[in-house]
Amino acid sequence: MKVVVFGATGVIGRAAAERFGQRRDCEVLAVSRRSVDLPGVVHVPLDLTDADASAAMLRSRRFDGTTHVVFAALQESPELASGWQDARLIDRNEAMFRNALEPLATACDATLQHVSLLQGAKAYGFHVGRSPVPGKEGAPRDPHRNFYFAQEDILRAFADAAPWSWTIFRPQVVYGQSFGSPMNLVPVLGVYAALEREAGRALSFPGTLDGVHEAVDARMLARALAWAAEAPAARDEIFNVTNGDVFSWRDVWPSIAAVFDMEVGEPVAQRLAQVMPPRASEWADLVARHRLEAPADMATFVGGSWTYADILFGGSGRSGPPALLSTIKIRQAGFGECIDTGDMLCDWLQEFQARRFLPR
Repeated sequence: MKVVVFGATGVIGRAAAERFGQRRDCEVLAVSRRSVDLPGVVHVPLDLTDADASAAMLRSRRFDGTTHVVFAALQESPELASGWQDARLIDRNEAMFRNALEPLATACDATLQHVSLLQGAKAYGFHVGRSPVPGKEGAPRDPHRNFYFAQEDILRAFADAAPWSWTIFRPQVVYGQSFGSPMNLVPVLGVYAALEREAGRALSFPGTLDGVHEAVDARMLARALAWAAEAPAARDEIFNVTNGDVFSWRDVWPSIAAVFDMEVGEPVAQRLAQVMPPRASEWADLVARHRLEAPADMATFVGGSWTYADILFGGSGRSGPPALLSTIKIRQAGFGECIDTGDMLCDWLQEFQARRFLPR
C-alpha cells in the first residue's frame, strides 16, 4: 500500500498520515505546504493552488505506484463562516482537488485502488439554516453552493471511467492535533484554560451552554479512513462519522476544568476571537516560564480556531438548528467504533500536556 495524504498538517490529514504510517506494509507521502514530522511518513511540500507545480510533482516518479489517496486539504477564509458561501473560496477548493486528483489519477491509473474525500456536516446545509435531524447520507443534495459538492462531482466523474473506488466521509466537529488550524478546538481549550488558571481565575465557559452537540476524535476518523481503504462495503459510498454519542458543554465543562485543576466559574459569554489575540504576550510568557514545546506565538498555535470556537460555543451570537448526524449507515457497513466525547476531550488535553504543548 502506498498512500498519499493531502492536507497532512490539518487535524484530519495529520491523523490519517500517522495512522497509515504505523503500518509496516504502507508507504506514506504527506503532501502539504507546511512540514510534517511523523515517523514512517515522508513529507512532500506542495501548494495545490499552483496547477502547474502540482501536475509536475504528482506525475513525477516519487508518486509512482500510488494505491490510495486521502484528500483532507482545504482553504478557509479568515472570517471562517462568511467564507463558507464565498464563490472565490469555493472555486479555489474545487481547483485544489482537481489539481491533486487529475495528474495523480492519470499517472497512477494502473495502481490506484481507492480515494477518500473529506466533507462535513455542512453538506446538509446546517450553516445556511436547514435543519434535517439527523442528517442522513441518502438525503437529496441540499440546494446551496458548496465546494464539497464541486469536489464530489469531480471525484465521481473521474471514477466513472476508472477501476478505482472512492469513499466520502462527513465527520462531525473533529478534535485532534494540529497547529495553526482554522477549525480545531483542542488548542483553543488548552490556551484559554491555561491563561485563565495563570490569572488565578476559575474556568468559566465563554459562550452559551444551551444545545446538544456531536464530535469525532481525529484518531477514530483516521481508523475509519484505514477501514474504508480496503473494505468492500465502503466502495463508492458516503458515510457520516461521529464519536457515537452527544454531549452538552454544560456537562463536560467540569471535566475539562479538572484537567487543569481548576474550579468551574459561572458562564461568561464573550467573543474569543476578539478577547484572546490581545493576550498573545501572556501566552508567550507562559510558554517561556513553563518551558513548553508549543509555539510561543499564539496565532501559530491556535490559528483561526478562536472564530470557530465562537461559532460552536455560541459566543459569536450565531444560532441555528442542532447539527446532528446519523451514523447508522457506517455501523451497518462494518465500522462500529465509538468513544465517549467527554473522555476524548480530557484525553486530548492531557496528551497536549504530556507533549508539553500545555502546562501540567
